[in-house]
Amino acid sequence: MNSKFDFENKIDFSWCPGCGNFSIRKELITALEELNLEKNRVVLVSGIGQAAKMPEFVNTSFFHGLHGRGLPPATAIKAANPQLTVIAFGGDGDMYGEGGNHLLHITRKNPDITLFVNDNMIYGLTKGQASPTSSLGMKTPLQVFGVKEQPLNPLALAISLDVTFVARAFSGHIEQTKEIMKEAISHKGFALVDIFQPCVSFNKINTYKWFDENTYYLPEDFDNSDRVKSFEKSLETGPYPLGVIYKSNHRKTFEENLQVYKKNKDPLYKKEIDLKKVEKLINSKS
Repeated sequence: MNSKFDFENKIDFSWCPGCGNFSIRKELITALEELNLEKNRVVLVSGIGQAAKMPEFVNTSFFHGLHGRGLPPATAIKAANPQLTVIAFGGDGDMYGEGGNHLLHITRKNPDITLFVNDNMIYGLTKGQASPTSSLGMKTPLQVFGVKEQPLNPLALAISLDVTFVARAFSGHIEQTKEIMKEAISHKGFALVDIFQPCVSFNKINTYKWFDENTYYLPEDFDNSDRVKSFEKSLETGPYPLGVIYKSNHRKTFEENLQVYKKNKDPLYKKEIDLKKVEKLINSKS
């Protein structure tokens, strides 16, 4: 792949052969290249998991954090320098399980960051336990009698909380997923893209064929600015809709609401620090 976001030398991947993460990586690198972004202005952020390894395999800056904790540093990085393009990566376990609480509260802040969730409906790193998006009845080495919990619907959750960009893609569809990624990255505000991604080692149900046969693309005339209609679409599970399901620009971003940028738009590292005020704050009793 001839891209400044790829490495010149061969790299050692820690994904299983056939993993859907490979195509997502290709789609991401192509999307970044086609958006003509500067490599030194892109930051990838992740937690723990197979999907969360993505930043290690893209030639740009990244921050690798704790399990389920990708969104807080992503928000902080964007707040410290709004001129950066910040993209968070994680799996369905990392972002919807361990990181579920952070996801809920990130929707309230609406930072101008993009979240890609590689959703394979299983825990891939820890060898096949059920994740928040695993189907009812799925049997795993841990859920030997089948999953009893209702699967999480991340798109319905996001739209109900007024996330300003909500989409679903399938890693097996290279061109369509790349275009959805480009639109999400370009969107001003928090963008969530749930990407169906087969786990060839531990999920023998939700395979490439299964995702291909159980999804469809929204028609071109679908009005994704209508929140009620978008929410209704997000509830569909047989088959699942693909594409940009909801998109809105009616909310201010977290960075726009920060007092530090009201008069001066320079990122924090360019701002002068009044050391006397800092010392006064440190020494204050309140």
